[in-house]
Amino acid sequence: MKILICNDDGYKAAGIHVLARIMARFGDVTVVAPKFHQSATSMAVSLGNKQLAYKDLPEEGPGRWTYLDASPASCVKFGLEYKYENRDPDLVVTGINHGTNASTAANYSGTMGAAEEAVINGRKAIGVSLCDIRPDADFSVVEALLPDILQKLLDNWPQDHPGLYYNINFPAIPPEQIKGVRYARQGIGHWIKEFEPWDESNLGILTDSFLWQHYRVDLEEGEKAVFMRGTFVNDDKDTENADHLLLEQGWITIVPLNAQMTDWQELNRLQSL
Repeated sequence: MKILICNDDGYKAAGIHVLARIMARFGDVTVVAPKFHQSATSMAVSLGNKQLAYKDLPEEGPGRWTYLDASPASCVKFGLEYKYENRDPDLVVTGINHGTNASTAANYSGTMGAAEEAVINGRKAIGVSLCDIRPDADFSVVEALLPDILQKLLDNWPQDHPGLYYNINFPAIPPEQIKGVRYARQGIGHWIKEFEPWDESNLGILTDSFLWQHYRVDLEEGEKAVFMRGTFVNDDKDTENADHLLLEQGWITIVPLNAQMTDWQELNRLQSL
């Protein structure tokens, strides 16, 4: 099996190295990841008349590693174009994301955007996240349980379901505390209090992480700086089926997503007018 790996935390992040080790059990691994952290870029691509630097990284492994100074979706495009003769990896896996991509976070996520990029290019795709943003997050629960989850999905992948991709989220708890795996729907929620005055003493773990390099800018005269973080508000009461609420209870969640954005219910309603 030919496997392309990407993320949005950058090639230095611990999560993508764990993912490469896991996926090496399934086949030949190629990694194309952003040079720098690119969270919340969704499916943004690095268009424009600017240079996009890339570099092969023979010291990394397992597999072939390259970074591209571009968005995660652009990294997938680059991987398909330059790392496979026929743009034909059997599977694209993105992550392991540092932090949850459940509920509305999936809409913003560069990790999930990279998976969606793979899907619109006709590739099978899976995004994987751990609900722990720390640079030194413990990925042991993912290492222990992800291989069997992946194998089951691959063995039962539908033959004719264009646009399908999967969003897998792990709670940040030891493997023995996991309740099990639940197939879920994307939960509903939003963020409030998203902008704070810039204060380097209040940035917490970011100042010591791979995220920091993209947060400092030089202000022009008259400019003031804010920092975007926010507080998540749950708008969903369905604890039986919403992914972010199941995660809080200790379940691993798998949400089937689709790059086909047509609202079929509304289309049918409009056609009946």
